Amino acid sequence: MKTCNVIALLLVIIGGLNWLLVGIFEWDLVAELFGGMDSTLSKIVYIIIGLAAIYSLTFFNKINQK
Repeated sequence: MKTCNVIALLLVIIGGLNWLLVGIFEWDLVAELFGGMDSTLSKIVYIIIGLAAIYSLTFFNKINQK
């Protein structure tokens, strides 16, 4: 389970950094790397990062248990 948590956290960080680049420079790194925002591969990456963010919501329960 720890591996899933680390992967989810890493993906959420990547997503956050991508949004930082979009906000500051209007440059989407994911789209640049995977063929534009409308490419299938980019959409898959966006979906995986979004699922990681949803999974990361479970971290709140772990924080409250301590």
